[in-house]
Amino acid sequence: MADPVAPAPSSPLASPPAPTCAALFRGFLLLSLMSFGGTLPLAHRVLVEERRWLTGAEFVDLLGLCQFLPGGNIVNLSAAIGFRFRGVRGAAASLLGLLAVPSLIAIGFATVYAHYKDDPRVRHLFAGLAAAAAGLLVSMAVKLARPLRGKPPAIGVALIGLMALAVFRFPLAATLPALIPLGIAAAWWRERKETGKGLPTP
Repeated sequence: MADPVAPAPSSPLASPPAPTCAALFRGFLLLSLMSFGGTLPLAHRVLVEERRWLTGAEFVDLLGLCQFLPGGNIVNLSAAIGFRFRGVRGAAASLLGLLAVPSLIAIGFATVYAHYKDDPRVRHLFAGLAAAAAGLLVSMAVKLARPLRGKPPAIGVALIGLMALAVFRFPLAATLPALIPLGIAAAWWRERKETGKGLPTP
């Protein structure tokens, strides 16, 4: 069976041709090496704004799907993007690029940290890195929220999720399944408002 390939662009403003396995490997390798405090804050910029492999809406949809899968979000996202363009080989190339070199670097830093973790300068360094990581996460949240502009039902679902997790501290495993019917209802309401038909009913 042939590997799935994204449709060819229909205009100069459309997305570029589907990346090769080598391009997927390089893209996720560079993404992982540039990321400090987590890969997701930079993933949107690299995948959507720079390489244009996905649109903003596609990125949000795919990330939302990956939230429901076991494992890290960025790991799931890299595998999903690789598979979308080049099938199993693309998923493997994306995962290898994302994990190989950073894993070796992390092992090296963990070894060094084990020897110097009691040094006050090291503790101050990690406190500063934590603050920078928090800023990156806030920036990513703003970018992810942009496709929701002009979609009040979707914004409402997002705010409910934020309140449940951040304020009431409900467990993620219980919150996400509870938001599914709300998200479906929001999509149905918007579709019905725009077309007068809504989603098909059984």
